[in-house]
Parts: sequence; C-alpha cells; structure tokens
Amino acid sequence: MNVEIKEICKALEAEVIVGADSLDTRITTIYASDLMSDVLAYGQSGAMLLTGLNTIQAAISSYMAEIKAIVFLRGKIPAGDIRKFAAAKGIIILSTKADMYEACIKIARTNGHLLPSGKGVMPGGGEDNVTRHEFSIDGRDFASAGLVSTQIKSILKKIGYDLQLVRRIAISTYEAEMNVVMHAERAKVYLTASDKEITVVIDDEGKGIPDVDKAMEPGYSTATEEQRAMGFGAGMGLPNIKKNTDDFNVTSVVGKGTRLEMKFFVKPEGEK
Repeated sequence: MNVEIKEICKALEAEVIVGADSLDTRITTIYASDLMSDVLAYGQSGAMLLTGLNTIQAAISSYMAEIKAIVFLRGKIPAGDIRKFAAAKGIIILSTKADMYEACIKIARTNGHLLPSGKGVMPGGGEDNVTRHEFSIDGRDFASAGLVSTQIKSILKKIGYDLQLVRRIAISTYEAEMNVVMHAERAKVYLTASDKEITVVIDDEGKGIPDVDKAMEPGYSTATEEQRAMGFGAGMGLPNIKKNTDDFNVTSVVGKGTRLEMKFFVKPEGEK
C-alpha cells in the first residue's frame, strides 16, 4: 500500500482533527485494533491505526510504534490531551462515523501490501560514547502512563539512532512501563546508550511475578477489567518485549518487585 491520507479521508468521509496540512502524507499499511498491546506487537512503522479506543493510550501507542495517523471510529472525537499530544508528535488524527468493519472494507480497495520491517543501525561507530538517564514511574498513575517511554524515545531519536531500532526500544519500554503502572507501586528506569548497545533496566516495587515462565506466555494476564477497558491487559506485554529486544531478562521476588533488563544491539552503519 502506498496511498495519501487525503484519499483515505475521502473514502471514509472523515473529519480531520489534527494535521490538516499533512494530508499528502503517504500510508504504507493499515492496522485496525482496540488492543494497544497488539498495536505495539503487530502495527508497522508508517501505518495508519483504526481504533475505537478514544484514550491518550491510543496516541502514545501510535507514537511508540511509529504510526503516522489514527482514525477514530464510530464518530468519536478525541479529547484535548490526545489532540495536543498528536500535534506535538506529528500524528495525524481523523474521525469517521464508520465502524471498524466498514472502514476496513472501504480502505481494502487500495489493494496494498506490507513493507518489510528491519532492525536498527546507528550512524557513526568508533568510540564507545555513553549517555545515561534515570526516570521514575508511579504505579496506578494511568494519566501519566507512557510519558517516561516517550522521553526515552525522544532522547534516542535526538542522538541519531536508526528509527527502526528506536521503535523496538520504544515499544519494549512502553510495555514495561504499562506493567509497572498496572501491577506495581513505583519503579526506577535506567537508560544507558552507547555506540554498541542500548540498555533499559526497570526496577519496580510491587507484588512481583509468582511464575515468570507463565507470565511470558502470550495471552496470560492478571489485568483487571478497568485495565482491559483501557486497551491493555491482553497478556502480550512480556512477549512483546521479548520479541523486540535482542536480550531480555526478568527476575522477580513475590512481595518485593520485578527487574526487567532489556538490551538492544547497535549495528555498525551499512551492516544488515
């Protein structure tokens, strides 16, 4: 698929909420889901998201996954915080009265294809320059959920890492951050980035994971109904992290907390 957003806007009879001056942006694929963990797992860079989930998490998830545009379905109009975030991050937002099935049928007429995804390359190389940052996450604070991951993604993009590498890091960090918000009291996040490797460590204080192997199984979840209503808790968090990292370790003590260590290897320029 390689179609301008204005063509999709016309097909869906959609209202432009954010990004009216960027409708010539081209979309490479469409992804439809109300589960943000699925968006992070399967949504591709350069895609358009169709969703009925009218929360800030839809916008943050899209930013993490390098999604260019969001179409809110069934006439839903995003609130001011969503519009502000999208505008700041360059995400185009549309609203259509169509439901998900109808919207997919209309867009399917473009007969598109998926672009291949890749792993990261950082320009340069040479000496092992290191940058370090520390962040804090408050458990149960859904209003701020995703902001630490957003900061990390912005830092790595500013440094100049390959965007596909940054995307994998952002998705992994966001999933981990959401796990803290849903299941822990608080956490510290440590980012270490060099020319060879990027490491993100998250140490939380919480109830811990009784069975780490079980938690790594896709679909296994202990999320509440409230958390599921926000589009999370589908049991894809830890599997998504494992999928996007080059090395992933989980250690947990019941009643004390969990430590996630995520490593991403930086390939020399020109290496595939």
